[in-house]
Amino acid sequence: MVSAADAHLLLVLVSVNLIPIASILEERPFQVAPAALGKSRKRVFPVPRTEEPNPISEAYSYCNTPNRTEQAWEGHSPADYKLLSVQVMIRHGDRYPLYYIPKTTRPAIDCTLSTSRKPSHPLLNAFIRHMGQGGSGHWEAPLGSVPRLPNHSACETGELTQTGVVQHLRNGQLLHEAYERHKLLPADWSPRQVWVETTGKSRTLQSGLAFLYGLLPDFDWTRVTARHQWSTLFCGGACDCPARNRHLEEEQRRQYRLRVSDTELEKTYADMARTLGLLTRQLRAANPIDSLLCHLCHGIAFPCAGGGGGGGGCLTMAQFAVIRRQQLDDEADRRRAGLYRKYAVLAMHPYLNRTAAKMERVAKDSEAGRQRREEVFSLSSAHDVTVAPLLSALGLEGARFPRFAARVVFELWKSPPPPPKKKAGKGEKASGGELFVRVLYNGEDVTFHTSFCRSHERRADQPLCPLRNFLSFVRRDMFAVVNATSYQEACYRRPG
Repeated sequence: MVSAADAHLLLVLVSVNLIPIASILEERPFQVAPAALGKSRKRVFPVPRTEEPNPISEAYSYCNTPNRTEQAWEGHSPADYKLLSVQVMIRHGDRYPLYYIPKTTRPAIDCTLSTSRKPSHPLLNAFIRHMGQGGSGHWEAPLGSVPRLPNHSACETGELTQTGVVQHLRNGQLLHEAYERHKLLPADWSPRQVWVETTGKSRTLQSGLAFLYGLLPDFDWTRVTARHQWSTLFCGGACDCPARNRHLEEEQRRQYRLRVSDTELEKTYADMARTLGLLTRQLRAANPIDSLLCHLCHGIAFPCAGGGGGGGGCLTMAQFAVIRRQQLDDEADRRRAGLYRKYAVLAMHPYLNRTAAKMERVAKDSEAGRQRREEVFSLSSAHDVTVAPLLSALGLEGARFPRFAARVVFELWKSPPPPPKKKAGKGEKASGGELFVRVLYNGEDVTFHTSFCRSHERRADQPLCPLRNFLSFVRRDMFAVVNATSYQEACYRRPG
């Protein structure tokens, strides 16, 4: 089990870093080369961004306001390739702040759902009605007692907003359109073919349900089981890893050293505290960036002093920008130091190992010519502290901190049958062709930016990565960063 200290350190890590860093302009971690946009969509070669990110642009990007058309590259492959399975991890959508700035008025946001309020979605009314029938679904404890819809006219702490629901209705609909022609799921899909898991927080459960409804409108509740993941790392029964805690402590210390050495940040905190009539340490403890981001994302003026000895002023965009700039500096320093990567590899190996095992089971069914009986579609509804280490563990260092409603997608593909004269190589051919994996982040194909496929030859006629690369990475290669060859060795070897 994850210790109480480990859980506390996770919270400290988030609060010290002042939470979220979004992907750059238009929520894309990588920029698609202009020449690729007018060509066939069966392959995208992203070009890493190199420009200095703007703190305010980053903040708006993090909001992920659903007010524009989004291009999704899921479901695109060379001709005649067959999609065997899809596994998705999402971050919950837009939520009310987790922290309150003392002596200020909390942002006034309605957390009930209404099509008369923006942002809305064509599926919203039907989604609300369908959630009312959820009693016929199967719910692992304690999920059965968690509300399926946000329902407070004055949002409660951490509650999913209507924006968050719409974000995931859109995500699910995007993937519905992407995968519909592949007939990933038969019309009479069985409960074993769809896997849904979430933490016990209402914002992750509700986000997962909105996503699922966008993907499978009016789905049959009796076929759905919502499974509970008690750890935000989605590590199931393999959560015990003492070394992971040590790497997390080292990363937290690095963050602290960087923050206290930033004189501009310290002055900004002091100025903000003076404006509100607080001690500087009180303001830091209130994690003001969390509340300020909510104000920004919802178009609400930044909070002002509410009396009690303050100067009567208001917090400013310039102050907000300083904190955001420090977050971006922290991200760059985190990549250079490499401490977080060590933590991330151990934190996310159990999830990645389950992902690989599901792919293998589906591949075996395909090889034997059986109907796909296993988890053809899997959905994990998680948090920023889940998606961020997943990206790092995969080696996607160019991907910034997950925005609201971020998604990571793993696709398993099979190529057409080889010519009769060509023999199948051991471990790499299935009946009907080779097996390949594809990874996408917020709709962008980032497969060839992952550690397991970065050095693989890119070919115009073969734009996917062999599954064997991913399996080797998960079973052994990913532990090289901690000088080990297995999860057990990496977790329990004494530091020397």
